Amino acid sequence: MTHASRGASRRMTLTSMTVLVTCALLAACSTGPAPTPSQGGSQGTASSQPSTSAEDPGPSASESAAALPEPSGTMSLYTSAAQDTVDAVLAAYADVAPDVSVEVFRAPTGELDARIAAEIREGQIGGDVIWGTDPLSVQSYASQDLLEAWTPPEAASVPEEYQTDTFWGTRLLNMVIVHGADSTDPPTDWKDLAGAAYADGVGIPDPGFAGSAFAVLGYFASNPDFGIEYYQRLADNGATQVQAVAEVLTGVAEGRFSAGMTLDKSARDAVAQGSPIEIVWPSSGAITIYSPVGVFAAAQNMDNGKHFANFLLTPEGQAAIASTGWQPVRDDVDGPPIDGEQVSPEWSEIFDRQQELLDEYRAIFGG
Repeated sequence: MTHASRGASRRMTLTSMTVLVTCALLAACSTGPAPTPSQGGSQGTASSQPSTSAEDPGPSASESAAALPEPSGTMSLYTSAAQDTVDAVLAAYADVAPDVSVEVFRAPTGELDARIAAEIREGQIGGDVIWGTDPLSVQSYASQDLLEAWTPPEAASVPEEYQTDTFWGTRLLNMVIVHGADSTDPPTDWKDLAGAAYADGVGIPDPGFAGSAFAVLGYFASNPDFGIEYYQRLADNGATQVQAVAEVLTGVAEGRFSAGMTLDKSARDAVAQGSPIEIVWPSSGAITIYSPVGVFAAAQNMDNGKHFANFLLTPEGQAAIASTGWQPVRDDVDGPPIDGEQVSPEWSEIFDRQQELLDEYRAIFGG
């Protein structure tokens, strides 16, 4: 069962790295199944932030955080979010928490999961906050009681379908189709990618590496109009699996693929940089994925972690996210244009099926 998201009315391969970012400096410079699958995005410089709604801007970050202890010291963030988005958020966070230094470990979902799995075996997760790409990956931690159950002051600003009692959506990612700008018969919907016109010409990202692709797998597999058989049809039609969504973009731009699946933000960035691709918003809907934040139950800096997680849900945090091209989860913060219908799986129906879904996919496309 699927549902259309409210986005029509609202408005990436990277290696693991650890950076220590002092928020005060940023303010001045402004610059088993748990371990299964995200996608890191392209790096760049944060653009200017859009203003929040003039009608109801909501409480400021400082007002929202009044119910939380004053943060100071350090905090460790584990994330698969795009580098430019992380940079923009940390710069904005420095304005409200100048006494907090944020240590960031950023990697694609598959690599992030592998690190956390290793730390679990060693007895202590090193991060305080997990900011993932997709709910399936983050829910796998919740199912092991690794995430703290609490209520952020800003939780009410997140639509009900994008939150649980341990994690909350921060942004919406839309999986769309891209094709070469010189195409004379461009695809219009997902089923076209398995058609004869695109035989041996489609690139798809690996759901074991990219969290967005993992969520899309959940959508297709749970939708009776597609099912896991959709991937079999793609494979039979000669589709090629690559690691990351960015590789799909590169492959289409270079002519190695005629078309493929990628994220709208990444595709818009590529078009703005002159890439010879065009974006198709599928007629049946772009697949919309919410990117959740949660706090580890064993966080060594619990208060700081909660303060940062809540900040991502504030108008200021959402504006920072939107400034880098992602659709914010809040209704009262402007984001990029939404060019058609948005669809998502019923997330609760596929929670705890992560390994099953990945195994079914691997049986078709391999590891």
